[in-house]
Amino acid sequence: MITPELLRQARIESVALSLREDIGDGDITAMLIPADKHAVGRVITREPARLAGKEWVNEVFRQVDPEVKLEWLHDDGDQLQANDVIFRMSGKARSLLTAERSALNWLQMLSGVATQCAQFAAKVSHTKVQLLDTRKTLPGLRLAQKYAVTCGDCNNHRIGLWDAFLIKENHIAACGSIAAAVAEAHRIAPGKPVEVETESLDELKQALDAGADIIMLDEFSMADMKQAVEYVAGRAKLEASGGINEQTLVPIAETGVDYISIGALTKDVKAIDLSMRLD
Repeated sequence: MITPELLRQARIESVALSLREDIGDGDITAMLIPADKHAVGRVITREPARLAGKEWVNEVFRQVDPEVKLEWLHDDGDQLQANDVIFRMSGKARSLLTAERSALNWLQMLSGVATQCAQFAAKVSHTKVQLLDTRKTLPGLRLAQKYAVTCGDCNNHRIGLWDAFLIKENHIAACGSIAAAVAEAHRIAPGKPVEVETESLDELKQALDAGADIIMLDEFSMADMKQAVEYVAGRAKLEASGGINEQTLVPIAETGVDYISIGALTKDVKAIDLSMRLD
């Protein structure tokens, strides 16, 4: 689980890094502008989007110049239309221009994640399924991307290797069997969720008998997935995974699985087209 404090600390650190790589030892172009010149501006979206990243923008401006004033017209999770004004700003012109690229990078990337998630979630809103992200995130940006996922009506899978077990083929081989791996997981960390990746109905039955909390159906056929749902009958949660795209998403959701995990929610993201304009 991502706590507010964990997210805050990650935000401060990642924003600082983004500013260091952009500004270096100083914004020489901004120095063309008189130091005391004041400016106002606004950020608009050029396309429909689901908003995410407000606090990352706030942090960029706080670190560049805490005297800059921002007026937000929308909140994270809001659906935006093309040409909507997202926020207005006022402060020293140098500060606004120095912060511009980093602020927009965060907002367009995180809104891109949220927008893609919202599109996927809308397709399966008639079912009970929950769409999950994965650990296929941009390096160093996991918590930010996983936050954006929640702004797009999807849900977080495990955050990392520490908060839940996901027992895969190689783990099973090293432990000797599914039953041995699950038993060891319960011994090591009682109470933490134990998920087992399965590739056949036989492995699914082994995982269920072993006491897995969640059973991943890795690239199951549609027929086997339906059979798995009938066989398990609520005794464990079922997660469909592997090669899921917009064409297969709805039929899989309609089989009755509890979760569908999709790496594309965070790794195949198109940034939203945003623009900052000084008035």
